[in-house]
Amino acid sequence: MLSGCRRALPAALRLAVRGWAGGRGRRRVSTSWSPVGAAFDAKQQRSRLTGQSTGLFGVPELSSPEGFQEAQEKALQETEQLVQKACTTPPGPQIVMIFDQLSDALCRVADLADFVKIAHPDFAFREAAEETCRNIGTMVEKLNTNIELCQSLKQLLANKEVMDSLDPETRQVAELFMFDFEISGIHLDEEKRKRAVDLNVKILDLCNQFLIGAHLPNKIDKQILPEHIRYNFAVEGNYIQITGLHADCSDDLVREAAYKIFLYPNAEQLRCLEELLTSRNHLAQLVGYNTFAHRALQGTMARTPEKVMQFLETLSDRLFQRTLKDFEMMEGMKMKLNPQNSKLMPWDHPYYSGVLRAERYNIEPSLYCPFFSLGACMEGLNFLFNQLLGISLYAEQTEKGELWCEDVRKLAVVHENEGLLGYIYCDFYQRADKPHQDCHFTIRGGRLRKDGEYQLPVVVLMLSLPHSTRSSPTLLTPGMMENLFHEMGHAMHSMLGRTRYQHVTGTRCPTDFAEVPSILMEYFASDYRVVNQFARHFQTGQVFYAVLDQLYHGEHPLKRSTTEILKETQEKFYGLPYVPNTAWQLRFSHLVGYGAKYYSYLMSRAIASMVWKQCFVQNPFDRAMGERYRREMLAHGGGKEPMLMVQGMLQKSPSVEDFVNALVSDLDQDFETFFMDSE
Repeated sequence: MLSGCRRALPAALRLAVRGWAGGRGRRRVSTSWSPVGAAFDAKQQRSRLTGQSTGLFGVPELSSPEGFQEAQEKALQETEQLVQKACTTPPGPQIVMIFDQLSDALCRVADLADFVKIAHPDFAFREAAEETCRNIGTMVEKLNTNIELCQSLKQLLANKEVMDSLDPETRQVAELFMFDFEISGIHLDEEKRKRAVDLNVKILDLCNQFLIGAHLPNKIDKQILPEHIRYNFAVEGNYIQITGLHADCSDDLVREAAYKIFLYPNAEQLRCLEELLTSRNHLAQLVGYNTFAHRALQGTMARTPEKVMQFLETLSDRLFQRTLKDFEMMEGMKMKLNPQNSKLMPWDHPYYSGVLRAERYNIEPSLYCPFFSLGACMEGLNFLFNQLLGISLYAEQTEKGELWCEDVRKLAVVHENEGLLGYIYCDFYQRADKPHQDCHFTIRGGRLRKDGEYQLPVVVLMLSLPHSTRSSPTLLTPGMMENLFHEMGHAMHSMLGRTRYQHVTGTRCPTDFAEVPSILMEYFASDYRVVNQFARHFQTGQVFYAVLDQLYHGEHPLKRSTTEILKETQEKFYGLPYVPNTAWQLRFSHLVGYGAKYYSYLMSRAIASMVWKQCFVQNPFDRAMGERYRREMLAHGGGKEPMLMVQGMLQKSPSVEDFVNALVSDLDQDFETFFMDSE
């Protein structure tokens, strides 16, 4: 398989030499491009710079933190002009275009700032970006309750003759803009609209506060921990800092200590969570919904909390016996290693599930790492995308000031016929103060501009991989490789979504569909024909997280504390005992971005499983299926109903039972070992 990856590079280089005729929406090949694999396996992990200077992402104003204020003011001035224009334009497709320009003007600044506020190594940049996010966010909430602006859109939607003349994507986008008005309380009187804006701003602040608290370390007097395990943690004077759960550590005591200390309840964080949940419920009821979950699920594939709970409970019932069997096997493994304490605890499950997979498939994942350098994996992705979609990845030189860290790489995404599709900035390596989370960020959405040119999408992929050493490049564990493929799935969704409007570009679609392309990539990462790696075991713990999320965003006031709800839900849906004096929910950062929508990972995985088995399992490099996948699922972003995209790909409308069957079948050992035995 590795030799296959390397064979793809000469073809990519020939493409770079040939070039193609320039045309509208297409770009010529740049002489600053180089093969992607070498860029990530180079011993000196620094981006090549041109002699020119600019600001972050090529935005001239952002050469300093103060530039965020200038960029924000420009965006707000443009917004004011576009609002006036929208309010004086007669009903027609131009209204939708103006609304999208308005969305783009704000998102170009807000999306970029949203990334910088958590990822930039300079505190001054992070602080300036956070202030910009708050100011732009406040403006968005005000616009969503602007009566005159809403009226211009209502006149369009009420004009049947004009609406019938619009193409489906334009109609969908117009309806989505109206939906934003409705869930923000446009129908309320002036006093209640102001309350809705204030609540939204308060929720934004609480979300930021909760996210910061969710990632803060806990510290403890180092004398409390046994001396022989202290080296596993960071020491600061007389204290030991616990920054995570150390779930992969083979020492039971290290995992137990990390779990109990890192998840120890923090009163301020608990107050923040309770206030966030209460504020979300108040907002939902103010604008006419029973619960926040009912509001959040409007427009998704699931549509209602009742449908989500039906899906989760059915799945939980189907998994119950299988989970008990796996837990019994894990307890047996633990007993061999620790006869005095064989009871399976929450800090054991992630570690022993990995041991169980390795034993089940008779493999030792760490033995594979030398074969999977980051550069080799990037070459593998390049080969896969080239075979499926006619796409190549190239490393591109950057200008001074364009990057926030010297080890970031910029990739040009190039189609064999259509030319340059967009850019991916790869922020892959660990550094101080960088969040330990793998994420995809939209920096600029794609859209068709007034001059007929296409505004190319720009995204960032953020991972936390180790740096290379003098003796070896960055080596990926199976989990790291799978995460890389997952995030690249999001990136391809952004690159290939050729929507007319940036409001629905790429991943700007319902959450329970947005994860389908990324999870589908995990199936490619699990196929021996793609990277010669073993299949991933489905994580039943996700059902517990998804149910907890629904309960927190259901009827208020909550009948019990968030910790009591956690305890009851964990024992019912996870099967492992609650550990006293812990509060895992205070570290559940997905409550911010995925409030009432955490189930999306499971539903998206079910769809990805069906797509994989029906379309790619026989040949993961099938170009016809790749083109169909792009045409039916990737091209539309949020500009088409997600279930219609699924139907187009699968040629049927899946039911709840189909979703559950797909997930359960992924646990079938015969299905997984089919690949292992195929070598």
